Amino acid sequence: MNRLARLGLAVGTGALVATTGYAVSASGSEREALGPGVVRVEVGIDRSRFDIGSLRVQEGTLVEFVVQNDDPIDHELVVGDAGVHARHADGSERRHPPVPGEVSVAPGDRGMTFYEFTEVGSIVYACHLPGHVAYGMQGTIEVVPAT
Repeated sequence: MNRLARLGLAVGTGALVATTGYAVSASGSEREALGPGVVRVEVGIDRSRFDIGSLRVQEGTLVEFVVQNDDPIDHELVVGDAGVHARHADGSERRHPPVPGEVSVAPGDRGMTFYEFTEVGSIVYACHLPGHVAYGMQGTIEVVPAT
């Protein structure tokens, strides 16, 4: 998919969330699984920590992640399977093009990416910039069967 098509898909997804989905702020509390359908999750980054907390989504849910970086350094949010994280493990990709599940966010800025959770299980999210995973910038999203 070319860059313009990916951008169009991202904008269309945002419009779909605005008209038919719902938004959730991430927090550390336990909650019901999000979905099905389209949902927006606000993700904050502060002191090199994500505030996603315990995130559970239903299989088949498309999540738009809106990331606010309140740190004075760059961060990223990469959501995906083991193969995706293996490709990013060295932290050498400083900026991500508009690819589902990947966004780079400059200090004080906001970014957006989306990810469709298609299989029950666990999906990892992380910031792979040098030293950030070791500092704790990673976690797991639980994907549960659709109700």
